[in-house]
Amino acid sequence: MFKTILAGYDGSKGGYAAVEKAAELAKLCGANLLVLTVYRHHSMLEASLSMVRGKSEPDANLDDILRQVSRDAAEEAKARAKELGVENVSAFIKSGPSARTIVSFFVEKGCDLSFLVSCGLGSSESYMLGSVSHKVSSLTDVPVLVV
Repeated sequence: MFKTILAGYDGSKGGYAAVEKAAELAKLCGANLLVLTVYRHHSMLEASLSMVRGKSEPDANLDDILRQVSRDAAEEAKARAKELGVENVSAFIKSGPSARTIVSFFVEKGCDLSFLVSCGLGSSESYMLGSVSHKVSSLTDVPVLVV
């Protein structure tokens, strides 16, 4: 049925639910599960975080911090999928505009199904332009299940 399933994970509770549903289906189908976390540096929230960084990492680059937080989130989701019995699961992080980065990734990896959260931790631009899941579904012919 499905060979490669993508689960978009943003660290939110809804994102966690999307990973769990994707893992359940991947296990049933014997599919590979790819967990993807996308981060972007240019929101007002992220810019404000750079002003309140702790003294423990005074020279830390904000992109490096965001990359590490994203890596931790992706690994957390990967671990959960393994707990649920998925044998072939991989975690990835990418930087860029969320919807286009997700679409590029699952086209590149040949995914035949994507699980996304309906309301996650998206940037404030999503209020004006539409949610990431809506954008992804409008940019591709690959089935997108919104959790």
